[in-house]
Amino acid sequence: MTDSTRRSGADEPYPYSYGGGAGYPDPPAYQPQPPVTTPSGVTVWPGGDSGGSGGGGGDEGGAFAGEGAHGGGGRRRARVPRPVALIAAVAAVSALVGGGAAALVTNATQKSDTTMSTPVVNAKSSSNSGVSAVAAAVSPSIVEVSAGGTSGQSTGSGVIITSGGEIITNNHVVSGADSISVTFSDGSKKSATVVGTDSKKDLALIKVEGASGLKPASLGDSSKVTVGDQVVAIGSPEGLTGTVTSGIVSSLNRDVTVSTDQEQGGQGSGGGGQWPFEFGGGRYNGDVGSSTTTYKAIQTDASLNPGNSGGALINMSGQVIGINSAMYSSASGQSSGDAGSVGLGFSIPINTVKSDLDSLRSGGSGGNA
Repeated sequence: MTDSTRRSGADEPYPYSYGGGAGYPDPPAYQPQPPVTTPSGVTVWPGGDSGGSGGGGGDEGGAFAGEGAHGGGGRRRARVPRPVALIAAVAAVSALVGGGAAALVTNATQKSDTTMSTPVVNAKSSSNSGVSAVAAAVSPSIVEVSAGGTSGQSTGSGVIITSGGEIITNNHVVSGADSISVTFSDGSKKSATVVGTDSKKDLALIKVEGASGLKPASLGDSSKVTVGDQVVAIGSPEGLTGTVTSGIVSSLNRDVTVSTDQEQGGQGSGGGGQWPFEFGGGRYNGDVGSSTTTYKAIQTDASLNPGNSGGALINMSGQVIGINSAMYSSASGQSSGDAGSVGLGFSIPINTVKSDLDSLRSGGSGGNA
C-alpha cells in the first residue's frame, strides 16, 4: 500500500504565503477571472483550467508551470499566478484588437487623404478674377471715339468687334461727323469712317482705316442677364480713355427714349454736352425733341459719365452684354464740373446689336454717311 502521507519541513510542496493545510494551497482570495472573447469569436480562458481539483485544464495551458523531475514527494514548480496568466491572455486579445483597430485607422486615414486631395472646382486667386481680370482682358478691345463736324466736337467710346477694325458705337456719338479719330488702349490713334447707322436703335458701325490684328471683344448673350448680376463698364468719360467702373444690373427691359435728331444733343468735348433721353415719364439731360425712338435697355448702377456712350457693359466672364448709351446726371444743364453719375445708366442689349449688324454693314437704316 502506498503511503499518502507527505513529508513536512524542507520538502513542503507549497512553501508560499498562501499555502494551506495538508500540503495543498488554500483557494485564492480573488474571484476567478471570466473568459475573454476576441472579436473573431475565440474564447480565451485565463490560467487554462477550470479551477477545480483534478477536473479540467490539466497542467498544460497555465494551471501549473510543469511537474518537477523528482518523483513521488518531489517538489513541484511554482504555480503561475492567475493574474499573470490573465495579463498574458489580455495581451493576446489586445494584439488582435489592436491590429484590427490599426487597420481601421489606416483605412480611414487613406480615405480622408483621398477626399482632401480632390481639387476645389473654380477656385481662383483674387489676382486672376473679379473686376481687375475683366478690365485686363477687355480693355484692349475698347476705344475712344472722337467725332468732329459742323455741330461741334463729340467724344464717346466704341467696342472693337473684328480684328479688321469694325467698331460698334452709338449713333449719337458719330451722327453728322465729318471726321472720326479712334484712340486705342495703347495710346495709338487711327482715322475711321462710318459704315452704317441706325438712329432708331442709337447704333452705328465704324471701321478703322488700314487696321489689322486688333483684339475683338467677346460678345455675350444679353438674354441670360439677370437683375443683380455684377457688371463692369469701360469707356472714356470726360475723354479719360480706358476708365473702368463696376456695379450691378439694376433692372431689365427699361423703355428709354432718345432723340434721332443729330442736332438735338451730343457728347460735347470734355463733357460740355450730354445726350438727352426720357425714361419712366421723366426727361433727362435736356429736351429730346419731336423726333425720337424708344428701345429696351439694361439698367445699371455702374458709374457712367459723358464720354461713356458707345462703351461696353461687361459681365464677369469678360463678355460684352450691352453698349452703354444713356446716363442721368443730377447736374443736367450745369457745368461739367458739377455733373456726375448718380447710378442711373442704360445700356443697349448686345443681342439687339448682333441682330442689327448685317443691316449696319450694308449702310443701316440711316444710310452710309
